Amino acid sequence: MATAAASKALAGAGVDPQDVSAVLVATMSHRGRATTVAPLVAAALGATAAAAMDLGAACAGFPYALATADALVRSGAAGHVVLVGVERMTDIIDERDRGTAFLFGDGAGAVVVGPAQTCGIGPVVWGADGSQSELLRYDEAGILRMAGPEVFRWATSVIPDVATRALDAAGVSAADLAAFIPHQANLRITSVAAKALGLGPHVRVATDITTNGNTGAASIPQAMAALTDITGPALLVGFGAGLSYAAQVVTLP
Repeated sequence: MATAAASKALAGAGVDPQDVSAVLVATMSHRGRATTVAPLVAAALGATAAAAMDLGAACAGFPYALATADALVRSGAAGHVVLVGVERMTDIIDERDRGTAFLFGDGAGAVVVGPAQTCGIGPVVWGADGSQSELLRYDEAGILRMAGPEVFRWATSVIPDVATRALDAAGVSAADLAAFIPHQANLRITSVAAKALGLGPHVRVATDITTNGNTGAASIPQAMAALTDITGPALLVGFGAGLSYAAQVVTLP
């Protein structure tokens, strides 16, 4: 899935795999190997000169990795970076667990980050609260367990704050947005966050959860790809196990 998504992103950007400096993969569901996902994806793409690494920030993984890719390009350490969010959540959930089984799905989404005349990625605002890490955890068998109500309360309290700070950092307001693309945890969290931010009817709110479910680190790029007719500023917010969170404003082409 990661290779397929990355191939589509490279083709859309018109970038040859040989010109890729780094491959970043955000995932929390890769199991059973010492080898991380990114080197396998780089090899499959033919990006033989690229650095490759996984980034583990769970459902906040995509905005974390996007900030990392942005920093690599800005610093001159990389030219073009392929960034993939990918999960096989069905590998790490218990189909009998009514608190998780109906929520999660499998999927991948990818973008290419590279040099440009104008910056399309705003400053990242991020953080983590490890004191509450037990709300989303693996059990002894490596299965994901979630305290749903507690995660809901945490997410709906943290998202408006981190989102507002990301808007301020980018120098824009909620009224300037074309889209709001949060991690697709569940529709209730998205609705509560959109209301708290006071988003107007002109702002497209991503609801990819109704199609693909919660696909972890893949959910933001998948939701972004579904908004094919939207251009302009979009607010991305990721949050999840850790508990980690991150947000930034990007310009949709």
